[in-house]
Amino acid sequence: MLEGITVESVGAEGKAIARYENRVIFVPMVIPGDVIDVRVTKKRHSYWEANLLRLVSPSPDRIPPVCAHFGICGGCKWQMLPYELQLKYKAKQVSDQLTRIGRLNLPPIRPIIGADHPEFYRNKMEYTFSNRRWLTTQEMAEGKEAGPSLGLHVRGLFDKVIQVEKCWLQPDPANAIRDEAWKFVSDHGFTCFDLKDQHGMMRNLTIRCTSTGEWMVIVSFHEDRPDERKHLLDHLVKTFPFLTSLVYVINPKRNDTISDLEVITWYGKDYIVEEMEWLHFKISPKSFFQTNTHQVHRLYNVTREFAGLTGNEIVYDLYTGTGTIAQFLASAASRVVGIEYLPEAIADARINAEFNGIGNAEFLVGDIKDAFKPELYEKYGKPDVIILDPPRAGIHPDVVEAVRNAAPARIVYVSCNPATQARDLALLSDLYEIREVQPVDMFPHTHHVENVVKLELINKE
Repeated sequence: MLEGITVESVGAEGKAIARYENRVIFVPMVIPGDVIDVRVTKKRHSYWEANLLRLVSPSPDRIPPVCAHFGICGGCKWQMLPYELQLKYKAKQVSDQLTRIGRLNLPPIRPIIGADHPEFYRNKMEYTFSNRRWLTTQEMAEGKEAGPSLGLHVRGLFDKVIQVEKCWLQPDPANAIRDEAWKFVSDHGFTCFDLKDQHGMMRNLTIRCTSTGEWMVIVSFHEDRPDERKHLLDHLVKTFPFLTSLVYVINPKRNDTISDLEVITWYGKDYIVEEMEWLHFKISPKSFFQTNTHQVHRLYNVTREFAGLTGNEIVYDLYTGTGTIAQFLASAASRVVGIEYLPEAIADARINAEFNGIGNAEFLVGDIKDAFKPELYEKYGKPDVIILDPPRAGIHPDVVEAVRNAAPARIVYVSCNPATQARDLALLSDLYEIREVQPVDMFPHTHHVENVVKLELINKE
């Protein structure tokens, strides 16, 4: 145990940085200014990792978390840090990773775009039924039994679920929907899923909503018991008649994904609709849509600004997903070509393009490293602008090479991981100059940050 060490700053992945005898120690769930006792869990050559044992003296910046589940639930790890300081450390993370990892020459980084509403910002929440509720130390001391529960996973433990009484992430009536579903399941003795032994009726409850007031509830059953299923679903319809969509799925698999399963509509429509400017997006139970609607609108506005479209450009949107960015840009471009490896996502993109009357967007299925080839130019034209919005792992080296060969005038790189973004930008730095950098906070009370970078082709003539 190390005693009385002072937290100095915040590092990668939101872990705080302390020092002991000139050695860097990474500690989660603390903030700069805290004086702490820790237990070292990992020793590496250049750093150690440790867990908090005791908060000896709290930082003057520390504030009380609003959520009763803080520290146990796996979300909202920065609730004890004032929001303005969360933004400060997120902006610092972007700057540090672009300069230290990428060793990039940067223009002045724009001030981070914070959220107007740091609580109740998510449009989707996924809850888990479990037959073994996570018990606190106090509950174990009191001899309480680990009965069934409906809630969120415990921090760092995928097989443990904490019973949620109030979540601060999704607007009302999300809490009421979850609580009523749990009350009905509990009152009627429905069995909850046992992850280890793979039995039990109730598995997952997903709640989705839109800024226009539409609500979707997805109930996932592990075992199909028609009478009990009907009883529960009818009760939800009766209790929440405003629901736009109530669907269910039978999932007997060992994982929670429903992408390969049949989704059955019990009440209402099989989709909800989100609006963004003049665009409408159909969101089905399997659809991906950014979980912070208000902030993603700001993110896409930055992307559109950095693309600098005049109406004449051909835009390739790599990693297009369900085509939201592509459709957001389509009205200002000559043509937009979106590429994505998931067929289901491309199907959603095509549906939404037709729904929005967009005739100049093409959506193609394929692995980006294989699909983005010069042969496409013969049919769709050579790109003037490329949008990159890859997953956290960043872009494949083959995609980097294909982008270099395409040599568009501008690249807009949207990233949820500035570390891999920095690595990729370094591979383009001999051909492209970074002109703008704009961090955007999509997930308040977490360490995650989105970052948008505008690159322009260097004129070597």
